[in-house]
Amino acid sequence: MSVPAPRRTTPRPPARRPDARRRARRVTVATAALCLVAATAAAAPPAPPAPKGCGELVRGQLCLQGPVGADGMYTAAYRRNGSAAGLGETAVRLGYQRKNDRITAFPGWFGTRRTQGGAVGLSGRVEMLAEECIRGVMERGETLYVTKWTCD
Repeated sequence: MSVPAPRRTTPRPPARRPDARRRARRVTVATAALCLVAATAAAAPPAPPAPKGCGELVRGQLCLQGPVGADGMYTAAYRRNGSAAGLGETAVRLGYQRKNDRITAFPGWFGTRRTQGGAVGLSGRVEMLAEECIRGVMERGETLYVTKWTCD
């Protein structure tokens, strides 16, 4: 009986570790990916804790601040501009108005107060559903002023 000769194979090179070029490429790709993520995060506008909706009036500005689309404290504020701030103080009624796709609610009022130095602000708790929009409302005499609608 004859025994076959052993097979000869070419010796394999020893297991290689990634060379410096591969390592540098991996580090570069990882750094570029992190920079891209950081740039995206930096470019995104910050989420304000209290979205603000303002309306420009002839002699001032009416603003409403609060957590739009959620229950919470809302603040309606009125401020007279420049030379109008020096005019006599006046009483204003401040509040809000809500709406959804079916109905626009009657205004809810925070109260009435006289301006001091041309400005006044009143706050109150508003219960609001996620799909609702809200706007600021001010009543002075027989005239009603409103801001634009702010929706979630």
